[in-house]
Amino acid sequence: MNQPPPAGPRTLVAGIGNIFLGDDGFGVETARRLAERRLPEHVEVVDIGVRGVHLAYQLLDGYDTLVLVDATARGEAPGTLYVIEHDGGGSPPPDTPVLDGHRMTPDAVLALLDTLCAGTGGEPPHRVLVVGCEPASVDEGIGLSAPVSDAVPEAVRLIEELLHHGEPGESAPRATARGIST
Repeated sequence: MNQPPPAGPRTLVAGIGNIFLGDDGFGVETARRLAERRLPEHVEVVDIGVRGVHLAYQLLDGYDTLVLVDATARGEAPGTLYVIEHDGGGSPPPDTPVLDGHRMTPDAVLALLDTLCAGTGGEPPHRVLVVGCEPASVDEGIGLSAPVSDAVPEAVRLIEELLHHGEPGESAPRATARGIST
């Protein structure tokens, strides 16, 4: 039996990635570990994996804040963590089919969500954060590289800090720990 969601602001933390592509599994592993932790009632953690369409439909349930956890290549050393505030403008790259559930980027998911919300009268999350980790390799293979594996516990602590220091929809603190960029 499903319990009703808690009243008030809600936060969804979604681990994204493909566990068969090395460090691309960072988001999935981080979500798995985060789900084992004691979190505020208003927080739901899900392993989305490569099911971007599923994420877009789940967001129709109404969340104030979305935290996407994903491998994020930005040119720094492998294992570097990032907190990126999504600025909107969710149009997918032209070569990304909107309904290809196995290749939907976070931008494509948010663009699909905007389309779904327009059709249903729903609202997308007011705030979207990406907690990313610089991958060492996204080649075929199971398992995270050493620097990305070492970053997972720090990512869990970072997400907990974001969740506990600021209510959903408010400005959460910027990470200041060494090796973390904003």
